[in-house]
Amino acid sequence: MLSTMAAVLQQEEVVIVGAGIAGLATSLALHRLGIRSLVLESAPSLRVTGFALATWTNAWRALDALGLGDALRQQHKLIDGVVLASTITEQTSAEVPFSGNGHEARCVQRKLLLEAMEKELPVGTIKYSSNVVSMEDSESDSGFLVKSLHLSDGTVIETKVLIGCDGVNSMVANWLGFSKAAFTGRSAVRSVAIFPQGHEFGSKFLLFVGKGFRAGCIACDDKTLYWFFTWTPSTQEKDLQDNPAKLKEFVLSKLQNTPNMKKVVENTETERIMSSPLRYRRPWEVLMGNISKGNVCVAGDALHPMTPDIGQGGCSALEDGVTLGRCLAEALKKQSSGLGSEEIGKEESKRIEAGLSRYAKERRWRSFELIATSYLVGRVQQSEGKIGTFVRDHVLAKFLAGLLLKRAEFDCGKLSSY
Repeated sequence: MLSTMAAVLQQEEVVIVGAGIAGLATSLALHRLGIRSLVLESAPSLRVTGFALATWTNAWRALDALGLGDALRQQHKLIDGVVLASTITEQTSAEVPFSGNGHEARCVQRKLLLEAMEKELPVGTIKYSSNVVSMEDSESDSGFLVKSLHLSDGTVIETKVLIGCDGVNSMVANWLGFSKAAFTGRSAVRSVAIFPQGHEFGSKFLLFVGKGFRAGCIACDDKTLYWFFTWTPSTQEKDLQDNPAKLKEFVLSKLQNTPNMKKVVENTETERIMSSPLRYRRPWEVLMGNISKGNVCVAGDALHPMTPDIGQGGCSALEDGVTLGRCLAEALKKQSSGLGSEEIGKEESKRIEAGLSRYAKERRWRSFELIATSYLVGRVQQSEGKIGTFVRDHVLAKFLAGLLLKRAEFDCGKLSSY
C-alpha cells in the first residue's frame, strides 16, 4: 500500500487525467485486463463537443480490441469511398473506392463514442469536476516513488501511475518537457447538419479543395451529416471565430461553386457551428521528447496534437489506449516473489517504467508519421498559387487520397500479447 498521510484523501494505482477519447480508451483497456483506474475530468460531465470524427480501418481494429466495434457499427453508416473535387474547376480530381480493398470507414458521433466507453466502465471510474492544479513526487514507505496530484477542491491523490490525456494544453505533457502545441496559422469550422426526413448525400466522403481552403462532408447515418471547413484566416476574419452566424455566412460565401456542400451548411443550425485554431506538435519533438518518464506518460492530443487533414486524431487516440493498456497491464499484473516489501516496491516501479517505455517506443514513430502527414496534406490541399493549385488538382490528388488510406492500414494489435 502507498503511505498514508493526513493530507492525502485518496490513493490509487493508476490515475488518468482527462476523460476524452484517449483517456476513456486507456481506462477501458485497463479494465478489460483487470486493472482499475481513476479518470479525473475537469468538466462536470462528458465533453461531447466536436460533433463527429472519421474512423478509419485502424480505429475499428482498436474499437474491436476494446469490445465496442459491433455496437458502434450498428449506429453509423459505412462509407464506401472518398471523392476529391476542386471548387475552382468544379471537376472531380480523384475518386478512391473502399470496397474490395479491406478498408472500413464510418463517421462516428463523438457523443455516442464517449458514452459507449463510459457505459462499459465500472461506476465511479470517472470523477467529474476534478481539476488538477499541481503535481509533485512523493515516496511511499516501501520506497515506491508516487505522484501526488493536488485538485482544485483540496483533494490530494497519490498514484503509482499517472497518464496525461489532458488534451492539447496538457499539464502532464508540460511536466514531461514538451513545449506548447504550435499554431499552424489555419482554423477549422465544424458542425453537423440534421435532415429529419433523411438526406440524399449517399455514402461517400466528399472532399472539396479550393483557393486557400478545404471543406468536406461525410454521413454519420441516414439523417446526420458531419461537415468541416478549414482555412487560413486574415486579420479581419479572425473576428468571425466567436460569431457562429457570421461564420456560417462566411463559409457559404466560399462554397458558391459547390452546391452539395452549400446545401449541407445551409441546413445547419447556427448554434451548432463552432470554430477553433488548428494546432500541432512539431514532429521532431515527438521523436526526441519524453513520451514517458518514470511512472508518467501521455496519450492522445497530449502526445500528438495534429491537424485534421487525414482524419487520424481520434483514431490514433484509440490506438494509444489499446497499446498503453496492454503495456501497462503486463507490468502491473506481474507478481514479485521472495522479496521484502521495499524490494517489491522497487521491482514494481521498474516494471512500470519499463512498461511505459515500451508503450512510448511503440507510439513514437507512429505519432511522428501521422503528425507530419497531416500537416503536409493540409498545406498542399490549401494551396493558393496557380502552380500549387494545378499540381494539387492534377498531379497529387490521387496520391493524397491514397496516402490517407495508407495511414489507416495500421494495426495496434489486441489488448493481450499472450
